[in-house]
Amino acid sequence: MIEVRNLVKRYGDHVAVDHLSFQVEDGQIYGFLGPNGAGKSTTMNIMTGYIGATEGEVLIDGHDILSEPEEAKKCIGYLPELPPLYMDMMVEEYLRFVSEVKQIEKSKRKECVQKSMEMTGLLPVAGRMIRNLSKGYKQRVGLAQAIMGMPKIIILDEPTVGLDPKQIIEIRDLIRSLAKEHTVILSSHILSEVSEVCDHIMIISHGKLAASDTPENLIKMMDASHMLDLRIKGTEEQIHEVIDAMEDVTSVTMKPSEEENVMAVSLNVKENTDIREALFFGFAKANCPILMMTSSRVSLEDVFMELTADDEKARKEREAAEQEEDYAKEFTDAAGKEEMPGEFVDINEDLSAEFMEDTKKEEQ
Repeated sequence: MIEVRNLVKRYGDHVAVDHLSFQVEDGQIYGFLGPNGAGKSTTMNIMTGYIGATEGEVLIDGHDILSEPEEAKKCIGYLPELPPLYMDMMVEEYLRFVSEVKQIEKSKRKECVQKSMEMTGLLPVAGRMIRNLSKGYKQRVGLAQAIMGMPKIIILDEPTVGLDPKQIIEIRDLIRSLAKEHTVILSSHILSEVSEVCDHIMIISHGKLAASDTPENLIKMMDASHMLDLRIKGTEEQIHEVIDAMEDVTSVTMKPSEEENVMAVSLNVKENTDIREALFFGFAKANCPILMMTSSRVSLEDVFMELTADDEKARKEREAAEQEEDYAKEFTDAAGKEEMPGEFVDINEDLSAEFMEDTKKEEQ
């Protein structure tokens, strides 16, 4: 459906997208993730034909977005982070305008407008001015223009930004329903939303593809083990004796807790193993009660942070460098301002001396 080949986008010396390649298959919801400045929005703008690439190509249903823009764009519906709305138009009026811009056949325009409003729940507000709608309904109008004409691919950039929890759930359900008839590419910073809605996730870092897989496989890839946190009443020697008998424990850390005679224990356990029952009976036999036991696994947030750690480091270094440049400029400007009064004083002193000398001559 979409094929991105060796895509490069440069802004002067800055490389926003660096030889990026990936494929999007039909009938799935794709999550497109990356930290700020990673090249995510630039890639989406190239895919939709808003900007051109420095190198590489993007094929939309077999059509090159650069050489065949009209045919390629017919396959795409795009919702930017800020929906392209005309606030002084009514909802139905605006969607009729969109149907004309998209060159939908005249005989089908009314049906398309009706269908897009029905799918996005806009029928109750069809006759209202867009400026008077809530943020959630404005986002729905943006979605309605994106799906106008039923394009094969829907690209959504931060579709739930600024919405309240109820509106987020409604938009999320709408995205799921769109996937029944469309391929959806969803960009979002809300990772829990991405993991819940998307079938496949692509993570971009430094303009390159850092990972591409299902949410489950990404987590499994990073989760070579899982951790158990325990509070156990007993001595360090008793606890070590029980844990040392467990073959599936890969590492252990232990320290006294706030409670008297209770140790805080963290265990790393091999993948696909469950030793909770063995721990229970082992510590019961040693007369060491387990007061608490919790299990934790790698989340999508952990995967994202791990894969984009270098991006965050680079961002901080860039901000620090920019701040140093600002300080240097302020210092230079301040130094220049301090010198100027001195120069004027020297000039004024010279002029005053000349004036006094001329005055004396005239008096003589």
